[in-house]
Amino acid sequence: MKKALYKGRFILIPIAAAAFLSLVSFIVMTLWNNLLPEILHVGTITFWQAMGIFILCKILFGFGKGGGRFGRGGAPWMKRGMEERFKNMSPEDKEIFKQKMKDRMCGFRGKFGNERFGNDWMEFGADDKRATEPQNQ
Repeated sequence: MKKALYKGRFILIPIAAAAFLSLVSFIVMTLWNNLLPEILHVGTITFWQAMGIFILCKILFGFGKGGGRFGRGGAPWMKRGMEERFKNMSPEDKEIFKQKMKDRMCGFRGKFGNERFGNDWMEFGADDKRATEPQNQ
């Protein structure tokens, strides 16, 4: 039973991938041929050219999930690395980091406060007295 299921996947996955690539190529070709000749005065393309454009875009711009570096998604390995780094930071280092981020952002808080960039980075060390109270030296 398991061997039959494995063989089924072995055949089904390449067929599904080819069908998906064909569908996307057809959509790219249709959109290109219906929009770009009138907008940018370029020629029409064939199915195979559309497939080449799609593959080229995937090579140049990536295959991963969206979100990007500053998006809410982000790479999990980057998040884990940053979380580990912040756990090991002293309160003074957290305060320095907060100040550098404020300087880098030029005080930009987004349309709705800190929601665009998340509230977590603004609150590092907020529960630590030394990080929230001014230093009297």
